[in-house]
Amino acid sequence: MKITKVEVFEFDCHTPFPYNPIGCRIYTDTGLYGDGEAAISYGVGAHAASGMIQDLAQLIVGMNPLENEVIWNKLHKSTFWAQNGGPIVFSGISAIDIALWDIKGKYYKAPIYELLGGKQRENLRCYASQIQSGFGPKHLRMITPEDYGAIAKHCADIGYDAIKIDYLVFDRNGNTVDPQKKLCYMDHDTLQMAVDRVKATREAVGDGVDIIVENHSNLDAQTSIQFAQAIEKYRIMYFEEPNTPSPKTAKYIRENINIPIANGERIFSRWEYQPYFENMSLQIAQPDMGTCGGVTEVKKICDMAHCYDIAIQAHVCGTPLSSTLSLHLETAIPNFIIHEHHLCMLHKYNIDLCVNDYQPVNGQMKAPDLPGIGNEWTQKAMDEAKKVTIG
Repeated sequence: MKITKVEVFEFDCHTPFPYNPIGCRIYTDTGLYGDGEAAISYGVGAHAASGMIQDLAQLIVGMNPLENEVIWNKLHKSTFWAQNGGPIVFSGISAIDIALWDIKGKYYKAPIYELLGGKQRENLRCYASQIQSGFGPKHLRMITPEDYGAIAKHCADIGYDAIKIDYLVFDRNGNTVDPQKKLCYMDHDTLQMAVDRVKATREAVGDGVDIIVENHSNLDAQTSIQFAQAIEKYRIMYFEEPNTPSPKTAKYIRENINIPIANGERIFSRWEYQPYFENMSLQIAQPDMGTCGGVTEVKKICDMAHCYDIAIQAHVCGTPLSSTLSLHLETAIPNFIIHEHHLCMLHKYNIDLCVNDYQPVNGQMKAPDLPGIGNEWTQKAMDEAKKVTIG
């Protein structure tokens, strides 16, 4: 079996904010194909990720798609920039690797979790993610403490026993807070605003719901410690991306707070994770298979983390293709802690990209038993996308 061509898609989701999912489809001479994703859909960099897939695709046409390790090492070692690379080069490798695993599953008529070693668990506990923007079909803005309590209670009422919130995204007027105003020292009013929101959340859901505090790396080491110490009494499950990722500052923060630290959205490859594992500055690793090297690389990271008793929550903030893939990984690894169900998985612009819409039931999800990923791009999405064909 040989790879015959690769199609790269820049999807148009018609959103009023920047959201540009980048996907690919790898074809073979047997008729089997696989879909992959570069999870650079938000922020800046989508077009660069598309270009990276196109460049890498030229190196794999004619190769055996089942030899994912051979292809991964070729892309890593023969492209010069991949070694010690960042999100763009690794997102390109990720998209190709994911599509190869999709092909592998279809070839062996097995779901990816089975190829990874089988089910460690039947059900995956989920949390409702980024609910400061609501948790429904539209993006909203939570402002008052009562807003935070109400949205948290809503998630608990529909079955979630864990939620994630960034309490410092919006100010008291609902405006997005400039990250530059949250560095070095947090003023009393901003700190009190955030603490009041955390307090309202805990009071609304009681002790039976876990609260994950998101930060999107918008604080520095000093202010993240200041904030964490102020909210420790509200029993926080973990503190995600407290500052710009660094194994040294992560260790400094961890030694000065009593909340576990999670990170990984902006950490790429096993080589970048290694120092965090060795100094025990992370308790929850969050590799994203769409930016960290695909299934092949992230499985290695999960195994490394297991050696240090570090839990895994796959980062997911892309399309339903990435979300479905994460279910397979988390089903198969022993050190899974919880699955992220992002609010964008509830939005039509995202749901319409893929043929299957998997949603939690009472805060639980299962990996699909279909061959490969168990999800793929819709024909409509591909037809409307900007497409480049290699091969």
